[in-house]
Amino acid sequence: MAKGSAEAGAAETAAAKKTAAGGRTAAARKATAEGRTAVAKKAAAAKKTTAAKAPAAKKTTGAKKTTGAKKTTGAKKATGAKKTAGNAAAEGSVGAGRGGAARKPESHLAMVRRARRIYRELGEVFPYAHPELDFRNPFELLVATVLSAQTTDLRVNQTTPRLFAAYPTPEDMAAAAPEELEELIRPTGFFRAKTKSLLGLSAALRDRFDGEVPGRLEDLVTLPGVGRKTANVVLGNAFGVPGITVDTHFGRLVRRWKWTEQDDPEKVEADVAAIFPKSEWTDLSHRVIFHGRRICHARKPACGCCPIAPLCPSYGEGETDPEKAAKLLKYEKGGFPGQRLSPPPDYPGKPAPPLGETAQ
Repeated sequence: MAKGSAEAGAAETAAAKKTAAGGRTAAARKATAEGRTAVAKKAAAAKKTTAAKAPAAKKTTGAKKTTGAKKTTGAKKATGAKKTAGNAAAEGSVGAGRGGAARKPESHLAMVRRARRIYRELGEVFPYAHPELDFRNPFELLVATVLSAQTTDLRVNQTTPRLFAAYPTPEDMAAAAPEELEELIRPTGFFRAKTKSLLGLSAALRDRFDGEVPGRLEDLVTLPGVGRKTANVVLGNAFGVPGITVDTHFGRLVRRWKWTEQDDPEKVEADVAAIFPKSEWTDLSHRVIFHGRRICHARKPACGCCPIAPLCPSYGEGETDPEKAAKLLKYEKGGFPGQRLSPPPDYPGKPAPPLGETAQ
């Protein structure tokens, strides 16, 4: 019995141990399972957090990209604006006289290009530009040019027919009585001083040049009453030698156009001569003078009718209203007679009337 009791007790003890061990194992398993579940939950939560943060990061990156794009667009717009402003300044640097803000200073090269465009435009407007003094030979042109000082070519042209009928050659004029010559040229003004010059240059032609007008500037300027302007008129129109005629019209316009800032005629001539080929000097003189007499007047330019207004830095100095400006046009541009009694065949205007007569 004792032995059986001992065995039963041992069996109970073993069963208890087994039960305890099983309980511990189950508890351990349960704890492990719960731990794994907790870890899994934490991992899932971490993934969700990361996933939630990821779009925000993308959004932030997108925002940065948008901001960068905006900055780039703004920079492009700013650059475009600068380019536009630069182009406007380049194109409008000549238009500072139009009432706008001060423009970027014009470069010398830009001025030269603009000057040559003006010359071409004037060629379209005045293809018939010519010397506006009536003459048949170099001597008549020389005398007429001397008489044109301080008066109009029209008045000279109305005066010279009688003068050349009485004294057709240098020899004839050199022998003229001063008072008779004075009376013939009186309508041109300053007739005493001009008479002295005509008698002197006629005598010089007779005595030093065999009665012929010389074809060199160096010789012409040695004649009484003959300066560089007169010499260039004669050379360009009687001998075909290119020359720039800087009269009051020419000087006024080239300063308005900013081709020069000089007032001295010789300096003006030098500045303009540097802009154009020598072969164009004579035609240039005619076109500029024609424009000055017909449209770009000294006191009230007809800006509203000016064909070169877009190229003129002095636009606006005169009348800009087209209808009012049209009333300021002179000679053929205004529908009136020109200055020559015997104009060239291609002249589109009316011939001027003789002295004492009125235009029809």
